[in-house]
Formats: sequence, structure tokens, C-alpha cells
Amino acid sequence: MASDETKDITGPRWLGISERQLALALLLIAPALFCSNMLTARATHDLFPPIALAFWRWFATLLLLMPFIAAALWQHRSAIRREWRDLLILGALGMGVCGAFVYIGADTTTATNIGLIYAASPILIVLIARFAYQETVSPLQSLGIALSLTGVVAIICRGDFGVLAGLSFAAGDLWVVCAMIAWAIYSIMLRHRPSAMPLMVRFAAIVGGGVLILLPFTIAEGVSGDLPPLNTTSFLTVGFLALFASFGAYQAYGLIQRTLGAGPTGLLMYLIPLYNAVLAFLVLGEDLQLYHLVGAAMVLPGIYLATRKAAA
Repeated sequence: MASDETKDITGPRWLGISERQLALALLLIAPALFCSNMLTARATHDLFPPIALAFWRWFATLLLLMPFIAAALWQHRSAIRREWRDLLILGALGMGVCGAFVYIGADTTTATNIGLIYAASPILIVLIARFAYQETVSPLQSLGIALSLTGVVAIICRGDFGVLAGLSFAAGDLWVVCAMIAWAIYSIMLRHRPSAMPLMVRFAAIVGGGVLILLPFTIAEGVSGDLPPLNTTSFLTVGFLALFASFGAYQAYGLIQRTLGAGPTGLLMYLIPLYNAVLAFLVLGEDLQLYHLVGAAMVLPGIYLATRKAAA
């Protein structure tokens, strides 16, 4: 039987705070945890090679997970062997493309753009589910999709739709669009590909798959001469991303979803780009342009409409 001390930590109350109260507090904190990756990407774009940053971030995250999940990973080793292809694909999408491409893109675009473009990922999830799995899309959802995608294009074009004729875009925005597409595919695969593993075990296995996928690209990047500096800033950057943007953000998301349900958890998708824009202004000194406001005014309501469940 667990001790009283253990019960207090793992039960419904912790340090006098109920799990629901903690989840409500995290609902306000979690968007900042997710934004920390976009802000760090921009802040360190000229300090740390992008693929190496993605590799070391997720390798450090895997180390953080091990004390909690190592025994369960061993227990589910047969499932890991059966699902190894899915784990590698998910790792390549979620930790490889979504990691490295954002860091590459941050060299030529702003953290504000990254956040607003990423905010449209639920739109692609709805579209992919519609065409790949025949999930129904209502007329109202279609309107939301069109509205949100128009907002993303406005952000990428920086408010000048004339650039569409000349196909002149910021390279960084296109890298982030690729990462956003990868995140949508990753999310669809998580939902529709069956797994015999519990959520946290599967997540740790996916992180391991992502680290394996990133390893040869990290070595190639280093051989080309692009090596991360071995200094305090590098170690703090990796540690910060692993602790807050990876481990902390995903744990907070899981607790919010388990305790409050899908509806309140969906608020995160609306809060992340707003938090990101404000924090980019306060921390990085980025300017909010009119096209950011116009794009957000289309993207956020579009997400709301596109992700609403059709009336029964």
C-alpha cells in the first residue's frame, strides 16, 4: 500500500491544490510553455545549428522521460517491435520536421509569424481527415477552413497578396508551413493508427524514433562544419527546450485534457498564437504589423468554426 505522502502527491490533491485547480492554472501557463519553443527558435537562430538543436532537445527530453517511463517501455517492448515503422514515421514528423524545420525557418522569419502559421494546423487536420478518412465537414466548417487559410496566406504574404503573382515568399515562412503540415499529418496518424501502448509509453517511443531519425542528419550537419558551440548558452538552450517546451508542455497538455476535457483543452490552440505574439513583442522586441492582426482576425475564428462539431 502506498504511503500517505505518496497518496498526497499522486492523488486528487497536491500541496493543498486539487487536480482541477491545477489544470485550470496550467490552462493559463501551458500556452507559454508551447510558445517557448518558437521564441527560443528565433532567439537562438544564429547561435545553434537547427538540426543539432532539434536532436539535442529531444535527446534531452528522452532522458527526462526515462525515470518515469523506462520500466513501461521494457514492459511494452513487443508492441514497440511491432509498431517500429509507425514510431519512426511519427518521430520523423513530430520531432524531425516539426523540430528542425521550425529552427531553420526561424533564421528568416519572426516568432510571431511562426506562431500564427502554426495556429492553422487544426485546419489541415480537418482537411486530411476529410479526404483520407471520409470524416464529414459541415458548411460552417468549410467556411472556417477558407477563412483560416486566407489568414495564413495574408501572414505569409505580409499583407501584400501581389506577391502571389510573383511567388515571392520569405523562405522562413515556407519552412514553417512545411513543419505545420508535418504536425497535421503527425496528429492524424496518432488518432487513426492503432497502438497497443499507453499514451505516455507511445510518446516516449516516438521521441526515441525521432532521435534516431535526426541522428544521421545531425552528424552530416556537424561534418559540414556547422557545430553547436560547447558553452553555457548552448547547454541552457537545450535544457530549457527539453524541460519547458517538450517535457513540461506535453505533461501540462495531458493533465489539462484528462481533467478538463477536450473543450477547454481546445482553448490552447487559440491562446498559443496570442501568447506568442505578445511574448515575441515583450521578449524579442518584434513589432506587431497590421497583417499580423488581419491574419489573426481570420485564422482564430476560422479555427473555431472549422473544429466545431456538427450539430447532432
